[in-house]
This record gives sequence, structure tokens and C-alpha cells, in this order.
Amino acid sequence: MISKKLDEYAEKHTSPELPILAALNRETHLKRGDAVMLSGHLQGEFLQMLSQMIRPKCILEIGTFTGYSAICLAQGLQQGGQLHTIEIDEELQDIASGYIAEAGLRDKIIQHIGKADEVIASIDETFDMVFIDADKSNYELYYDLVFDKVPVGGYILADNVLYDGEVVLPASQQTKNARAIHSFNSKVKADKRIEHMIVPLRDGIMIARKISE
Repeated sequence: MISKKLDEYAEKHTSPELPILAALNRETHLKRGDAVMLSGHLQGEFLQMLSQMIRPKCILEIGTFTGYSAICLAQGLQQGGQLHTIEIDEELQDIASGYIAEAGLRDKIIQHIGKADEVIASIDETFDMVFIDADKSNYELYYDLVFDKVPVGGYILADNVLYDGEVVLPASQQTKNARAIHSFNSKVKADKRIEHMIVPLRDGIMIARKISE
């Protein structure tokens, strides 16, 4: 969403990528045609910093992909804390689990394979922080499913909420996913139980803080 030069400048003036994340970044780009889904250096550092500020006891991530964002988010967990991450594509499990182990986070990150709505219902936890980064058509569903599992003062984050700029186009010119994202953004905007903002980083991150039940 910003020029390549500004993006490169921002990366250059951001704390360096952890070696394990740099290796995961490289392998994902070498092996996956959909590597654009990887959070990457800037967004990863942003997620890590948020987690380190919030110091969550328990995190839920919806959409593991190759594990980059899970590793970033886990950096801010409290002592004894855990992160649950859900991925529907079982072919991605091995690469994610390998890097999670290399990062020394095997005891902190629990991987789930399956449909997110079913997995969410099966996890009996309260989440101080939720990160939604999965199929765009179900963002509203995931938001509703996790809301009561987040305490007042907890956070719900969602990725890709600008959807490559399509959200500002007329509805007739938006793709199905862009329309779903715009609908999600409108739902969040209308929810009086939260305070929220969109951070125009990368493809846009919605940050919502729960202020009432």
C-alpha cells in the first residue's frame, strides 16, 4: 500500500528479522507460489511488538500458513503462556512445525489442523489476543465465534482489511473477497463493544480492543 522505496526504507530502519524467521521467509518463497500470504518482516515485527506490549497469557491465531506470524506473536507470551494456531491445509503442517521447533516454541505453540469454526468451538480457553488471517469470506463468522472467548481488555486483530485497495472501489468492481472484507470492516465499525482502528501496514490490519461484553 506504500511505495517500494518507502517499504524498503521502513524495513531498513526496523529491528532485523530473527534468523529463524529469515530462513522461514526464504523457504516459503522458494517452495510456495502463494508466499505473498506470509506476514513478512515488517508485519511480523509489528505483531511481535504488539504481543510484547500486551503480554498475553493465551493467543489464538486463525490461519497458520507456514508459521511465521505464530512465531512472531509467541515472542510476547507470558511465562507459561500458549498460542493456539489453526490451519485447514494439512500440507503446511510440517514446514510450520519444523520452524516452530527450531525456534524453541514447541511447548508454547499448539497446532490445530481442520476447519476453523469447528476447532474454535473445541478449544476451551480465554484468549487475550486473537489474530484472524484466514479465508476472507468467514472473517465475520470468526469474529462472532471468538468474541465471547476474549475478555474485556483483550484484542482481536484481522489481516488484509484493505484488500489491496479494493475496499474503496464501488461494490460492482470489488471481488468476492473484497466485498467480504468491506462487510467485515463495516461490522466492526458498528460494534459498540469495542474500540478499533485500521493500521495501513502492508495490506491493512484491524485492531479491535474489547471494552464491554
